[in-house]
Amino acid sequence: MELKRPTVVATMKDVAEKAGVSTATVSRALMNPEKVSAQTRKRVQIAVQSVGYDPQPLARQVRRNETRNLLVMVPDICDPFFSEMLRGIEETADEQGYLVLIADCAHQHPDKKSFSDLIIARQIDGMLLLGSVLPFAIDKTQQQNLPPMVMANEFVPELELATVHIDNLTAAYEAADYLFKLGHRRIGCISGPADLTLCQYRVQGFIQALRRHGIPAGEHMVYRGDISFQTGAAGLNALISQTNPPTAIFCHSDIIAFGALSQARKIGLSVPNDLSLIGFDDITLANYCDPPLTTVAQPSFQIGREATLLLLQQVRQHQMTNTSLLLDSKLIVRGSTAAPCIKT
Repeated sequence: MELKRPTVVATMKDVAEKAGVSTATVSRALMNPEKVSAQTRKRVQIAVQSVGYDPQPLARQVRRNETRNLLVMVPDICDPFFSEMLRGIEETADEQGYLVLIADCAHQHPDKKSFSDLIIARQIDGMLLLGSVLPFAIDKTQQQNLPPMVMANEFVPELELATVHIDNLTAAYEAADYLFKLGHRRIGCISGPADLTLCQYRVQGFIQALRRHGIPAGEHMVYRGDISFQTGAAGLNALISQTNPPTAIFCHSDIIAFGALSQARKIGLSVPNDLSLIGFDDITLANYCDPPLTTVAQPSFQIGREATLLLLQQVRQHQMTNTSLLLDSKLIVRGSTAAPCIKT
């Protein structure tokens, strides 16, 4: 007696591979053909017939008013820290047949309605927030109409959103503690914006490390600015102008650390002989600057991937949760840190 083999159901991914396009392109070609070229539509149609794909589930999605679009709100598209996170988001969304729309919030005023109109009109199925500040204003009567949202990289308990992040307080503590273990006793900190939640946690971790080692945490050793090269340069100038300048500085991002490193060279300080520097994020350039930057590595790609999967779970279940997923960070020691040359 011959046994029947189980029937293999073709998927959208099979169609995408056959046509040589992304799954998001397949979705658009089948449900919104006017949004793709005639040549692409033909390739997709041929691939559908070739693999035996049934597009009916997509039709049901349209009847349920699903757009297969996800909106990602990026605090600053120019910040290279977000590039790996966006890659994790886009690759994961593409695997699941979703298109990613990216909104740069750096110059978006909360009172402008471009984002809120897009959200309220249900032109997206869900949102990923890569920062803690919502770049749009929606009143309480509109909040019930919001699609599912997940916060990636930040953790803001009062927003009650699902989030994927690292423990910024512990990561900052470990960075400062490492400097103490090298022998530094005068340690400065160049922070990002005071209203940024992750910067608040990083300052707390830094101060806890100082207190743990019996060092008074004076505000004069913490310089606050934005996440920029300019803040790094200005912060370094401010800190080394103190009566007892630091022999090491903990920076809240690699971008800030690069600004401090550049300014140190301009004024004749050698890193790490005269001054040790630690950054945060471990962007690609951190391994290729001179000297290579000691920094706290965040799993950026994984944060983007896990946040997207968490968002799609909410989209499919048609409900919002406040699940929190904590990922590990790691201190990467490179050439920008060393023991102080002079006892302090």
